[in-house]
Amino acid sequence: MPIKHALAFVAVTAAPILPQSATAQKKYDPGASDTEIKIGQTMPYSGPASSYGTIGKAEAAYFKKVNDEGGINGRKIVFISLDDGYSPPKAVEMTRRLVEQDQVLLLFGSLGTATNIAVHSYLNARKVPQLFVATGASGRRQLASPPWRQ
Repeated sequence: MPIKHALAFVAVTAAPILPQSATAQKKYDPGASDTEIKIGQTMPYSGPASSYGTIGKAEAAYFKKVNDEGGINGRKIVFISLDDGYSPPKAVEMTRRLVEQDQVLLLFGSLGTATNIAVHSYLNARKVPQLFVATGASGRRQLASPPWRQ
């Protein structure tokens, strides 16, 4: 078999394999892709701590600035910030929505000790990181323990 026929044979037989190999290397967790990173947050936009809702608005503005400048390594941030009313049951409801429906990669900067404690076990069971928790409780601000502790 002439060399050019051999090369053509290899190219034709290898072509179906190459896309599968490339796809296998591009496996991401829910909430991440080649084009975006989904980040969730609950924040008290209503209720007794609603004045702290400005923190969530400022963080949303920052992520918009990051996106306007090209994102993170070309990925746009999809920042989903939901009102929990500073209520633990509402925080659980909104966190479940973020994880199960919106499929966020992580939660970022959610505010409140009681609200963050209420969602902690659920997020650990789902292996969804809780980053930069905004709380005065020192036990919630450190990573001395394994990240998926119960």
